[in-house]
Amino acid sequence: MAHIFIFSPSSAVRDKAAFRRGLKRLKAQGHEVEVDESALDTHMRFAGDDATRIAAITRAAASGADVALISRGGYGLTRVLPALPYKQIAKAIDGGTQFVGLSDFTAFNQAVFAKTGRISWQGPALGEDFGAEKEPDDIMQACFDDLLLEQGEGTGWQLPKAEAERRVLVKDAPLWGGNLTVLTSLLGTPYFPQIKGGVLFLEDVGEHPYRVERMLTQLLHAGVLAQQKAVLMGQFSKYKLVPAHDKGFKLTTVIDWLRSQIKAPVLTGLPFGHVETKVLLPVGAKVDLVTEGRDALMVWGHI
Repeated sequence: MAHIFIFSPSSAVRDKAAFRRGLKRLKAQGHEVEVDESALDTHMRFAGDDATRIAAITRAAASGADVALISRGGYGLTRVLPALPYKQIAKAIDGGTQFVGLSDFTAFNQAVFAKTGRISWQGPALGEDFGAEKEPDDIMQACFDDLLLEQGEGTGWQLPKAEAERRVLVKDAPLWGGNLTVLTSLLGTPYFPQIKGGVLFLEDVGEHPYRVERMLTQLLHAGVLAQQKAVLMGQFSKYKLVPAHDKGFKLTTVIDWLRSQIKAPVLTGLPFGHVETKVLLPVGAKVDLVTEGRDALMVWGHI
């Protein structure tokens, strides 16, 4: 049984039914679930005004919980990054609290690593993952359980056949990344980690491939991509092509273009993003990455 603290650092919770289902499922698993006092607050599109959400993050850091889990993503963290209680967050992480989330939470992950060097996690959200109408995805649940049991030390996935020819071996590289849109918005700020020789993972939702390419181009021209040992492409979901206009331009076009621009391997198929099947990824941890045929394995050891 774990102590899980639920808080809302970004957008307001609109799907209250999913929120309640998520709480019920976590409690049914035997966990002690603590809900922050402002988790369901609303201020315009946000889960409370900036001060309210900063206070929620501060309470999450002071909760002593095993996991501080976001209710949902959306938008709102980038505007409060200067005011985050970094010392308290670092102290909480040192004391064993694992901060977990995705999407807009990418801003928290990068800022905490840039400012404190501490590891936080890209992973599920309460409503989207534990509160779905059907049962939570088995892989996501198993990865979350491993985190709670302090047993998760890596992840693996299968590459497309076209990527089986090149063997990749990366050792002792910092893992970082998350949502491409949020990550790119941090470029040029103090909250964008300056990582050389890293493994960068990316995902996004609702972004047409040309927008994905445009953001990758910004990272490329800023010199970020050339400094990485590998780029892992997660799931880019819920976008619509316009055949009459795109005329064959699609996500694979973007991947092929990216490979032509950098020397580092670009691997696809990482099970992470705004999809049901997602692994948990420690932002800031040192990882080893190896491929053998179609099998990709990333190991970070005990955290």
